[in-house]
Amino acid sequence: MSEDSQKSRLRGAVIGAGYFSQFHYDAWQRMDDVEMVACCDMDLDKANTTAEQHGIPAVHQDYRQMLDEHPVDFVDIITRPDTHLPLCDEISSRGHAIICQKPLAPSVQEANELVDLMQQRGIRFMVHENFRFQPWYREMKRLMEAGVIGDRLHSLSFRNRAGDGHGDDAYLARQPYFQTMPKFLIFEAGIHTIDTFRYLGGEISQTWCWHRKLNPVIAGEDTAIGVFKFEDGAMGLYDANRFNESTSKNPRYTFGEVLLEGNEGSIRLYDDGRLTFQPLGEKERDHDYSPSQHGFAGDCVFATQRHFIDCLRSGQPFETDGESYLKSLAVQEAMYASSQSGNWETPQ
Repeated sequence: MSEDSQKSRLRGAVIGAGYFSQFHYDAWQRMDDVEMVACCDMDLDKANTTAEQHGIPAVHQDYRQMLDEHPVDFVDIITRPDTHLPLCDEISSRGHAIICQKPLAPSVQEANELVDLMQQRGIRFMVHENFRFQPWYREMKRLMEAGVIGDRLHSLSFRNRAGDGHGDDAYLARQPYFQTMPKFLIFEAGIHTIDTFRYLGGEISQTWCWHRKLNPVIAGEDTAIGVFKFEDGAMGLYDANRFNESTSKNPRYTFGEVLLEGNEGSIRLYDDGRLTFQPLGEKERDHDYSPSQHGFAGDCVFATQRHFIDCLRSGQPFETDGESYLKSLAVQEAMYASSQSGNWETPQ
């Protein structure tokens, strides 16, 4: 790499070395215009192991010390939701850009406070909302915009059976704190689907939902049905269940199946990443594209972080900035409200 290209690299640091961080570190490592200079975790053994695996030159247990010692352009936060506000407060006070994992905060009030703080301080801030960056959703969006199923979306439906939430040891192998979250399925995973629905179908004006708990060892809900009304007139269906299993060889590749229906046909996503389209009056056809098998869910973490870096360089807005996340959060809370009231609810 030339001296000029080395000077143009953006310098980053990472806070967090838990289960999902492996996908973040792998993605950063594959970007020639990014240099990850340090990582941090309260568990120093985890941090050291992560640094060794991904070529991170400096390891810290205290993130403040890390930022004191290493000049950076941005910080990647991969920690629990209850840590995000204090971390973002400190990092933003130093003027660094931030990309932060979701859920953004344990409460709506705290999420709003965090986003307001980033806006007040003029910080470039992006939520690591990676599902919309999965290659099948990017391709579905491209096909819709090309008019493959017409110029009017009729319905959008998503069906998921994760199968990782049954038994006394549910979630313990990867993310054990899932068992104790008072709000779980919609809060932790459903927010991804809400954001993806907004990406494909536009803003959501009303929702109805019913959720419940199937596994008695967890605190929150693990299954839900949600119905959405989109501002442009389309309808959406969310059918998710982490208790029961799918027949997929890898349920964590697409995380489910999707059907888009428009005024001139349909697009289907299968759980192996295959896409088909079916014009009205014709047979279903395979759509030729090549989703990645690398990393997490079609390498969407790389695509998400690539978007973050590209927008940092260009000055363009992030697709999943704080304001966008709060719109998804409002739909999430309307779903919870509907499940209590039994009524249609409007995102506030």
